[in-house]
Amino acid sequence: MADRLGVDLGSSWLTATFALDPRSVSFDDWLLSLHVLSAFALVAGLIVFWVLIVAVRKTDTPDGTIRMAPVAKVGSAATGVGMGGTIVFGIWLAFSVGRYDIWDGWIVAALVLWVVAAAIGARTGKEFMAGMTKAQELDAAGQTGPSSELLALNRTQRGLVMHTLASLVTLLILADMIWKPGA
Repeated sequence: MADRLGVDLGSSWLTATFALDPRSVSFDDWLLSLHVLSAFALVAGLIVFWVLIVAVRKTDTPDGTIRMAPVAKVGSAATGVGMGGTIVFGIWLAFSVGRYDIWDGWIVAALVLWVVAAAIGARTGKEFMAGMTKAQELDAAGQTGPSSELLALNRTQRGLVMHTLASLVTLLILADMIWKPGA
């Protein structure tokens, strides 16, 4: 077999493993790719929020806090796409791939952990939004200087613990997806 440049590809491991014809990729392969891509988006969103958590801990001015809003929106979008994509494509795969069933133990565990991660993530967002809301209130009132109350809200311990838990639960989901215990 020759590629479009006329190079003989033979029957190497590379050509057997990586199909050169996109029509030879099954629909389930595409679903799995989108599922994994969604997981990458989720992890990327969590990492963006870790960066913001570290950055906001030193921020005591309304302007400094408000300037982080665009980055938080990117993190929220990545996390939302990741959470939505992993659940939609994951359930679709569970029904589509013949060797898996939605009631397999590792799939049920992943679904439960996904719900737990979503709930913790929502609470985490509320904790950190308190600082953003306060910063907007201070900015609207014309108070641009340092605020100890804003600093305390930006350093929320509850938010830090919640984000740590959300990250750990996400790691458990990833471990469950990789090793598929009981499959």
